[in-house]
Amino acid sequence: MLTLYTHPMSPCAQKVRIVLSEKNLDWDKYDVNLPEKENLTAEYLKLNPLGVVPTLVDDGKAIIESSIICEYLDDKFPQPGLRPADAFLISRMRFWMKHIDIKVHPSCGALQWPLVMAHKLKQLPQAEQDAIIDKVIEKPRRERQRRLLKMGYDAPDVKDAVATYEKTIVDMEKELSKQPWLAGEEFSLADAAMAPYFQTLYQFGWADWYKSRSRVNDWYERVVSRDSYKNAVSVDFDEAKLADLNAKGKEAWLKIQSYLKAG
Repeated sequence: MLTLYTHPMSPCAQKVRIVLSEKNLDWDKYDVNLPEKENLTAEYLKLNPLGVVPTLVDDGKAIIESSIICEYLDDKFPQPGLRPADAFLISRMRFWMKHIDIKVHPSCGALQWPLVMAHKLKQLPQAEQDAIIDKVIEKPRRERQRRLLKMGYDAPDVKDAVATYEKTIVDMEKELSKQPWLAGEEFSLADAAMAPYFQTLYQFGWADWYKSRSRVNDWYERVVSRDSYKNAVSVDFDEAKLADLNAKGKEAWLKIQSYLKAG
């Protein structure tokens, strides 16, 4: 039995859950309490020394890093396959997956973290806030969270995140003019990896950002209609949850729009 240490709102965890569903695999779920920093406990760090979700445990062995987990699942459970047959298209699939890991994911964190994680920390005394942030393992993520906690949407990370998202959407629009999916004619790991980052835009009421690009909008609508997305992502966002997140995103959207207009 596979066990996934996950969190409902983590895009990295969402993409692994999409792959698990695409492959019709049975697995056990363990929800890691990120607001309570369960991911930084000694017990969890034994599984994942980076202190992040997701972590996949298979036969007592922990596999970490979401893109590696996705490829591990495609290696171990090759049917149905989620890689293109053509070597060049596999390279394109991996290009998008790397772009997501290096650029889109930290950008999503900059936009989402202040809205869903910062509030609880701000209720604590400054010394406790600093002590919790200091426990974040990776320095870039630690210092980004420190800036976002202090500056919110005025942090430089947010402006950079908006620019990264905008370029990604523009590049996707061009790519999807050639074929229906990011890496060719079939849904692949690239699409599974990218889709959760559009869930972020949707849930906070920022859908106009991608709806203005018809091919990207069509791509996301096709992703959302898949059973894997419904089972892995949509199920965690009922009407009440979406209404709450939409409310949280309203003021932020004004700031995002100002950055988009400023170029």
